[in-house]
Amino acid sequence: MKVLAIIGSARKGGNTSALTKIVFEELEKEGIETELIELAGINLNGCMACYKCFQNKDKSCINKNDEMNELITKMDEADAIIIGSPTYFANVSSNIKALIDRAGLVGIANDYLFKRKIGAPIVAVRRAGSVNVFDAINKFYFINQMIVPGSVYWNMGIGSQPGDANNDEEGVRIMKILGENMAWLLKKVNT
Repeated sequence: MKVLAIIGSARKGGNTSALTKIVFEELEKEGIETELIELAGINLNGCMACYKCFQNKDKSCINKNDEMNELITKMDEADAIIIGSPTYFANVSSNIKALIDRAGLVGIANDYLFKRKIGAPIVAVRRAGSVNVFDAINKFYFINQMIVPGSVYWNMGIGSQPGDANNDEEGVRIMKILGENMAWLLKKVNT
């Protein structure tokens, strides 16, 4: 079993990554393989709405000018997908928006490529707006017929500077329980 996390922060090793690593610790305790991809320094193009993915049905986007098709392949191969984003103007980062739009459309065009995979959002926030980010990522999961486990609160942690989220006791607890619930669900789905 493998969990892929794609982190859309502009800062490598920031709070979104730190929160994801807490989830990964719980998954790894249960023998589940993890892979973290940070999009910092990468610029994903937005969707062109050309709908070639519906014509080609080759599990890829017609736009080959960025890393999107590599990400889609990794998402297809994973049993669970974590999408993590910081809160930028009360929404996901631009790279995560591009991922949601393009991977989502390719997934739907290819007979719901991500159907019944497990998906979990992780959100880092300085102060407010995180519920919109949580909602945007979950909508990607739901429209792609994915299974979304919960925790004891929305999957978010608070912090401004890199590493601050590790000091958010409630956020750390939320991530640990999310990791436990993901591991349990992965084992149930894969037996």
